[in-house]
Amino acid sequence: MKKECVTMLLAGGVGKRLGQLTKNLAKPAVPFGGRYRIIDFTLSNCINSRMHTVGVLTQYSPFELHKHIGIGKPWDLDRMEDGLTVLSPYMNSEGGNWYLGTADAITKNINFIERYDPKYVMVLSGDHIYHMNYEKILQQHKETNADATISAIQVPWKETSRFGILNTTESMRIYEFEEKPKHAKNNLASMGIYIFNWSILKRYLEKDAMLLDSDHDFGKDVLPAMLADGMNLYAYKFEGYWKDVGTIGSYWEAHMDLLEENIPLSMSDNEWLTYSHDSNFGPQLITENGKATDSLINNGCIVSGKIDHSVLFENVHIDKASSIKQSILFPGVRVGSNVVLDRVIVKENVTIPDHTVLVASPNEEPIVVSEEYVKEKLQPMEESPLLKRMTSNF
Repeated sequence: MKKECVTMLLAGGVGKRLGQLTKNLAKPAVPFGGRYRIIDFTLSNCINSRMHTVGVLTQYSPFELHKHIGIGKPWDLDRMEDGLTVLSPYMNSEGGNWYLGTADAITKNINFIERYDPKYVMVLSGDHIYHMNYEKILQQHKETNADATISAIQVPWKETSRFGILNTTESMRIYEFEEKPKHAKNNLASMGIYIFNWSILKRYLEKDAMLLDSDHDFGKDVLPAMLADGMNLYAYKFEGYWKDVGTIGSYWEAHMDLLEENIPLSMSDNEWLTYSHDSNFGPQLITENGKATDSLINNGCIVSGKIDHSVLFENVHIDKASSIKQSILFPGVRVGSNVVLDRVIVKENVTIPDHTVLVASPNEEPIVVSEEYVKEKLQPMEESPLLKRMTSNF
């Protein structure tokens, strides 16, 4: 069945800089925003943009991710003729191995793409937080007669070394691509969102696959090769909210952004919904001893303490006289009584003992609490004057 555009969603990232959050969990599967996982944002963008043929390429610790994605029902991608297809590395009669890079992942799935005989292929990353209408990128791609279009956003200058930087003319034609430069010429960064003419991309992928010294990566190899050959590459400048949650700090910041009044990305935008699985937990309960301000609190939560500027995933229980500030509590977390948490991320199903005090200063990364952290570092504390003062002044 011929399709104008096939979407390939790269979701095999390890996410090493997220530390404990990606231990035995692919980065796109990390919980986000009180009820979602990171990949939900890209999948929701696909369905909202009417991109219905989606291949999801998984690799690292994929079990939870596969379980979450299923057949794509929450995103209306459980379709017979196209819809969502999970594409993991595989063996065939000629052998096989892991995906060696972003470009190699697409190369190993050329047969999947060819089934739809597309004119265009869109390549996305499954580990960013944003709302975007992909139809607008495709429209610009057609209007500029581009061979490839790269979505780009201006980032803080101090962060340019983390990204591929695009140097462009006034018409947004790209004349140079710098992969994670130490000294960038501008701050227009690639968002890892590409649209290619399939016939051209296929040729470059097959050529790259034959190069023994290639990293088989779009940013390092394929895009520079296209530029060197004088192909038409254009940047699509994105003006909305976009966050690369690749570090503990940026992950925490993105959650704090959700609590701001004027954030361009809203979880309650009825015109651009973010979809995910619904839980069967009942409504949240804030008891007579509880208090919540400027916080996201999901279903099944019971709050008997005080919550400020925090995000609680489903089925979180906060006991009496506890103070939670600027923190993120994953599903199933249990917080005992007389606990103080400030700038803390607590992983799924972890229990915080009574009288625990965990406070990260603004100059430090937020503290990530796992079951191992509790066993190794958290000994129940006797009630102290410090604890009394912190809870009473909440």
